[in-house]
Amino acid sequence: MATILIIDDEPALRGVLSLLLRPHGHAVFEAASGPEGVAVYEARRPDLVLCDVVLPGFDGIAVLGRIKALNPAAPVIVMTGDSTAELAIRAMALGASDYLVKPLDLNQTLHAVRQSLDSSGHPMCGTAPPGPGPADGQSLLGKTDAMYEVFKLIGRVAPQRSTVLVLGESGTGKELVARSVHTHGPSRSEPFIALNCAAIPEALLESELFGHEKGAFTGADRQRPGKFEVAGGGTLFLDEVGDMSPTVQSKLLRVLQDQEFYRLGGVETVRTSARIIAATNRDLREDVAAGRFRADLFYRLGGVVIRLPPLRERRADIPVLADHFLRRSAAELRRPVRSFAPAALELLCAYRWPGNIRELANVIQQAVLQSPGQTVLPAQVANLLPDHPAAAPGDGPALFDPAAVRAHVLTRLAEGDTQLLAPMLAAYEREVIAVVLEHCHGNLSTAARHLGLHRVTLKSKLVRGSIPHPRATGPLDERVVPVTA
Repeated sequence: MATILIIDDEPALRGVLSLLLRPHGHAVFEAASGPEGVAVYEARRPDLVLCDVVLPGFDGIAVLGRIKALNPAAPVIVMTGDSTAELAIRAMALGASDYLVKPLDLNQTLHAVRQSLDSSGHPMCGTAPPGPGPADGQSLLGKTDAMYEVFKLIGRVAPQRSTVLVLGESGTGKELVARSVHTHGPSRSEPFIALNCAAIPEALLESELFGHEKGAFTGADRQRPGKFEVAGGGTLFLDEVGDMSPTVQSKLLRVLQDQEFYRLGGVETVRTSARIIAATNRDLREDVAAGRFRADLFYRLGGVVIRLPPLRERRADIPVLADHFLRRSAAELRRPVRSFAPAALELLCAYRWPGNIRELANVIQQAVLQSPGQTVLPAQVANLLPDHPAAAPGDGPALFDPAAVRAHVLTRLAEGDTQLLAPMLAAYEREVIAVVLEHCHGNLSTAARHLGLHRVTLKSKLVRGSIPHPRATGPLDERVVPVTA
């Protein structure tokens, strides 16, 4: 089927990979060091290379570079126990076809081998189906599959000059992605200029982007270059690009098409070679459909689209991020804090983080500041988190979300609550009744029938509880009368 070279200094891992691949008809060669791996590659010219990063002689990144020098089209899968974003991005920028983190998942490894062979013209027939797709993930410190996919995409797009559109909720780390693309790109020595389009009034945004000539408007007492000129041959990062006015959108589109523009009040064209990376927390497709954003600009900006999942979808990364922010805050604030109590970390992992990484960093900084000793305790974390799931409007966890329930219980336990069950059951009941009443337009008899209660029982519960008053449409005596607890 195909010839595969495994370069790894662990005989056991080489053996496992050989047993995994040979039943599918592949010929497998092995090497235990960097120099040996390059020599075997040069002699055998295999169809695919699986290469560890930490190797005797010289490391896997150097092996990757030498193999690519011999054959730029060679597919190389990098394997490593180092889960940092920097290494993943470097490997992908140098041309690795994939990046696997140890301990290896055999299904994912087989899937990666098949994809790499397929893309190089050597279909891997008869293999087992791929294992589960990417799981949850976080920012550029993430260790989960979803973030490894982001790292890979950054590594692939960084060496190019194509525009990049970064999508994600506020606080997910969109500017970090943009800086990483710039840092690993060909213009890393040129400036990286960031501009928040939502923070600048429309009348000033044009001047900020394109600059102005002396006398262009009141107060323009000298010529001033805009961000396109300041960026030079580097990168211009346009954050919250979805908030641009139609006028500025039109002018930005012209720059992307022609690589030239006029300063405000100017008559001479100014050339630009700046790379554009844009970001937004808006749904631009929805804005295009509604006529709020130009479709042609959307497609120009989205040469490559990188989507950052919210922190609540990558909870497994919260301990990694929490530890990073704890160490950083402790150093900045000169506090002796070194760790989280296990229950405190559980609280952090259970919360939904509507503010994403930015909110997590802020909470941990406050916890470090308030901690009297070397360990952040549960009560200190609990005091900084909303004590009810609904405290994060529009984005907080549902009352019935197991993670939200866990967070609520842990918070109350940290506060020494000895009456946990009754209030939570009552809250659950109030929520169900409120939804049913809303559905029934406030009609008590209909709502009672859906709830499996007698109308008198439902009415008594409403008197005891505090149910929001829905839009009532039934007879006056059947409507819900709002009461206070």
